[in-house]
Amino acid sequence: MYGRSGGAAKASKMYLIKGFLKSRIVLIVAVVAAAVTCFFVPPDAGYADYFDLDTLSCLFCTLAVVSALKRRRFFEWLAVKIIAAFGNMRRVTFALVFVTYFGSMIMANDMALVTFLPLGWFVLSSCGKTKYTAFVFVMQNVAANLGGMLTPFGNPQNLYLYSFYSIEAGEFFSIMAIPFAAAFILIAGTCFIVKPEPIELESSPGAAPQPWRMAIYFVLFALSVMIVFRVFPYYVGLIAVTVALLALEPKCFLRVDYGLLLTFCAFFIFSGNLARIPAVREALGSLVALSPLLVGTATCQVISNVPSAVLLSRFTNDYRHLLIAVNIGGLGTPISSLASLITLGEYRKRVPGGTLRYLGLFSLINFSYLAVLIGIGYLNDLVLG
Repeated sequence: MYGRSGGAAKASKMYLIKGFLKSRIVLIVAVVAAAVTCFFVPPDAGYADYFDLDTLSCLFCTLAVVSALKRRRFFEWLAVKIIAAFGNMRRVTFALVFVTYFGSMIMANDMALVTFLPLGWFVLSSCGKTKYTAFVFVMQNVAANLGGMLTPFGNPQNLYLYSFYSIEAGEFFSIMAIPFAAAFILIAGTCFIVKPEPIELESSPGAAPQPWRMAIYFVLFALSVMIVFRVFPYYVGLIAVTVALLALEPKCFLRVDYGLLLTFCAFFIFSGNLARIPAVREALGSLVALSPLLVGTATCQVISNVPSAVLLSRFTNDYRHLLIAVNIGGLGTPISSLASLITLGEYRKRVPGGTLRYLGLFSLINFSYLAVLIGIGYLNDLVLG
């Protein structure tokens, strides 16, 4: 009897461990990749410069506020409103994708996804259309990566290059206008393939959240986003948001995705170390001279778009092609943008066992868009001269 119960307990523990490993595969890969680079660049004082405390603080605060909104069932309530307003699956898809597209222009791609992916899930689950989850999540991810390319503050890499090369605002808009327009058409055209099948609620809507509480949470969310734009020191926003939520919604901190924060930390170490390996720097120096657009796009596939912008800016004065490269280069592999890792993690949490299907659709759409937008990048030369 004891042997059987002991074996069952052991099997149960193994099942839980396997489940944990599957749910945290992105974190595990990031940690392993960071650990490997540590053999080439042993830990030293330079590691402290890898971590973007503004981004990490903003991400923590945003995750905490979103967790508080979830506890008050705000996203379920908003999902019901969207279903009632748009009425069919095609319109709902457009609404979810383009609120992410334009949201990324204001709050940057990572924060847009942290905010709007839960909304997408609640909309689909509320009307029994979870079969569209992979498609909607992939399109929200693409929209987040491409929506912020038009403005200097839309993406972190834009802010860096805008400052590093002292680009005039008018020139910045002229460089990115055609790729931005092309991305808009691609996204709209892809969303149009969704059938306009009618949708209706499968469950009765809950009570509306308390308006005063929601107003406070949205103010806290705005404070979180302001950290990225350095309106005030990151620790001011971090303290303000933490203290407010401890007073109003202390249990929200139990549901914060700390694994995502650790993934970001591991990824900062990985990309920071890679940039300090002499062989990598020398290879990139010679390659980027051949084609900043192609090399920039390819580099994003390996070390993500923000580290690529920082690294490659040291090797070229061709900021036009580099700017386009690190924006469209967010498409492609799941690690080409930290936003894509956020989406993958959210999908794995919502649809266990569906990762391969998601990655197949993700790769098909991302690489197709990437090929078109690389061509648009070269077409830009004919327009700008």
